[in-house]
Amino acid sequence: MAATLCGRLFPTSGWLPLSQIVRHGSKAVTRHRKPMHFLKQKLMAVTEYIPPTPAAPPAALAPRVRKTEEESALAVLLRKDLENLFKECKMIAVVQNNAINAEDLMVLKHKLKRHNISVKFFPNQVTRSFLSNSIYSNMLPLFVGQTVIFVSKEPKVKEMLQALKHSPQMVLLGACIENTLLSYQGILSYSKLPSMTTIQGEIVGGLTMMTSRTVSMLRHHPAHLSALLQQYVKQQGSGDSTNAVTDKDTSIIQEAAA
Repeated sequence: MAATLCGRLFPTSGWLPLSQIVRHGSKAVTRHRKPMHFLKQKLMAVTEYIPPTPAAPPAALAPRVRKTEEESALAVLLRKDLENLFKECKMIAVVQNNAINAEDLMVLKHKLKRHNISVKFFPNQVTRSFLSNSIYSNMLPLFVGQTVIFVSKEPKVKEMLQALKHSPQMVLLGACIENTLLSYQGILSYSKLPSMTTIQGEIVGGLTMMTSRTVSMLRHHPAHLSALLQQYVKQQGSGDSTNAVTDKDTSIIQEAAA
């Protein structure tokens, strides 16, 4: 019994099992679906269920109402002040503020105030809203970033440029002078023009010279004629036949009279 068990547990060399599993090579069998018949494809396409389009919710159909923000009372007041400035002032210059400190700004204000030039600060939102609906709409591109407005009732361009020479933080962008929009180069050209007083003096001097010249030309021929006539009377009164008026003098008198 023990020998039988030992023989089963410890097989001898060359022992082969009674049964062996042998796998034979074979093709993998997969079921291929047969293509649907052409008529059936047509039938399926015709009878395919098409769900209805879902209706839009009522909130989507209602028009959206945009809420318009009303201008504050301060914005309306600033806009009116800006409108009055454009009506009363002949020179409105736009200057870009590049972080000038308070002390330099105070000095610049004092220099400009000597020539009756004021410095005004307005928010760009208020300025752009006013310019967009006015005849000064071409000035809109100038109001970008931190800007300052120099205003004066008379166009004092030379004084403004002299004051800005010592303030490099303030850059002149453009100006509206006597309802004419000028660039920086245009402002420089305008500053080189003579003042109105000088032009008026030159015009008055020219007119006075022309008037005096006209008067002298009108008085020349009568004075010459009177001198010749006086000489003729003297010669006739003296009774000297040798000093009688010659034909040449007579012709001169006729020409002067003509």
